[in-house]
Amino acid sequence: VAPVVEKGAKSRRLYLPAGTWFDWWNGRKFEGPRWIERPVDLGMLPLYVRAGAILPLDPVRQYTGERVTEPTTLRVYPGANGTFTLYDDDGQTLGYRDGSDPATVWLRMNWDEANRRLVLESDQRMEKWPGVSRAFNIEVVGINRTPPQIQFKGERTEVRF
Repeated sequence: VAPVVEKGAKSRRLYLPAGTWFDWWNGRKFEGPRWIERPVDLGMLPLYVRAGAILPLDPVRQYTGERVTEPTTLRVYPGANGTFTLYDDDGQTLGYRDGSDPATVWLRMNWDEANRRLVLESDQRMEKWPGVSRAFNIEVVGINRTPPQIQFKGERTEVRF
């Protein structure tokens, strides 16, 4: 249950469970379990991401079917191994149910902490890659360099950091 912010509150006391956590807004790293005091305001919800998380961030859209030309950003939070499966379809039809949507994609992402490597590959649920290319910018939190952009075309792809 989320705590209610009192009127005029300038900070919140939050509990972080065991593990490594990152502040969403500034990338600052915290080790749990522990309580922390976090400054707050109306525009900044306290948000923490566990190490090993892989978060896809798409460009802003005004509606589901809006086409965008910018790549999806994959934000990786280092400190632990992590896995994420991206599911995407045309956003318009029910074709995903019977396989008639040629745009349906299942994409598996694995972060290998020991080797500082992100692997992208078609998920086992994909019978056949639909022949599309997906552009991704890859950011690893705490690494200050221009994110590499990759074009994923259904074949196993590795990016090392």
